[in-house]
Amino acid sequence: MSSHNLLAEISPPALKAKLDAGDKPFLLDVREPHEIKICQLEHSFNIPLGDLRFRITELAEHKDKEIVVICRSGKRSAMAAQFLQENGFANVLNLSGGMLGWSDQVDPSCTKY
Repeated sequence: MSSHNLLAEISPPALKAKLDAGDKPFLLDVREPHEIKICQLEHSFNIPLGDLRFRITELAEHKDKEIVVICRSGKRSAMAAQFLQENGFANVLNLSGGMLGWSDQVDPSCTKY
């Protein structure tokens, strides 16, 4: 594992500002389907972390776009973001704090679990 790759992050308020401004990064949610049902960001695309390596081709058209990777707390999304970077995705951001951070800092109606 190379740790010299510094993972770029975006805070929940910064992502909200981006979305509000009409900026549309590709939102990749790597949580499990039952987690998505609890709370999800509008227009996010779900590929569970465990499936990502088998389904990475589904993301090919987004390779040059900004991608924000989302999970519950930021750990799985960090792994997914690193995997994407290692596979040639240049513009990948990890949502710091994940959906828990989103609930705390942006949208309290988003149920924590």
